[in-house]
Amino acid sequence: MAVTRELLAYYGQDREHGRLREGRGRLEFWRTQDVLRRALPPAPARVLDVGGGTGVHAEWLSEDGYEVELLDPVPLHVDRAAELAGVTARLGDARHLPVPDASVDAVLLLGPLYHLAERADRVRALAEARRAVRPGGVVAAATINRYAAVHDTLYTHSYLEERERQAVHAAMADGIMMSPGHGFTAYFHDPDEVPAEFADAGFPEVERYGLEGALWLYGDVNDWLDDPERRTLMLDAQRSMESVPSLLGVSGHMLTIARRDQCP
Repeated sequence: MAVTRELLAYYGQDREHGRLREGRGRLEFWRTQDVLRRALPPAPARVLDVGGGTGVHAEWLSEDGYEVELLDPVPLHVDRAAELAGVTARLGDARHLPVPDASVDAVLLLGPLYHLAERADRVRALAEARRAVRPGGVVAAATINRYAAVHDTLYTHSYLEERERQAVHAAMADGIMMSPGHGFTAYFHDPDEVPAEFADAGFPEVERYGLEGALWLYGDVNDWLDDPERRTLMLDAQRSMESVPSLLGVSGHMLTIARRDQCP
């Protein structure tokens, strides 16, 4: 990721640790877990979790029997992740992976691409993932959708603030999201531009999954997630619509998966 002082200050507040563990962020977590469990090679495979934060996904992957190494540019994240059983964690940058060629079975980029505002850097991170993964291995990357900020600020009512409206409408125009109050830049993708970035990194074919669908915008989404029976129905419903092209951009996040071909 592009590690700026502002980015380190933001994540140094430990905001990331609870983001997917509580509230409606759980929908993104469970949907990511659902897609990955179907896409990843069986355990015990070696997974490189790049930009893995405090280990929210590394934790369950290790519990599932995977050999997990987590890389993240934020020291606080690495320290927290290193405390997890079965997880190795160290500092690292998605554009310069400190692993040999074809040495892992899967590479996860579940955060770096939206912290790389320049397309060349995003393609470089994907190309590094391709270099690191074995032939036939999986690369999975998360992106934030172009209109997610508009949807989110309407949901949280912060759209009522003029500077929030200006920021989200600017992001709608070119994908560059300057987060008011956070001080760092993120990149929000149009779903249809993601396959071209993968193609430039050496992945001509991809599979795309809308993670939350429209469900993250429901006013009672937390009530559904709190109830195990209703949660199962909600997750099953989104799974049935997860790859419908016309619905991909409604999700807050999209997960794109590619497999390295058998030829170098």
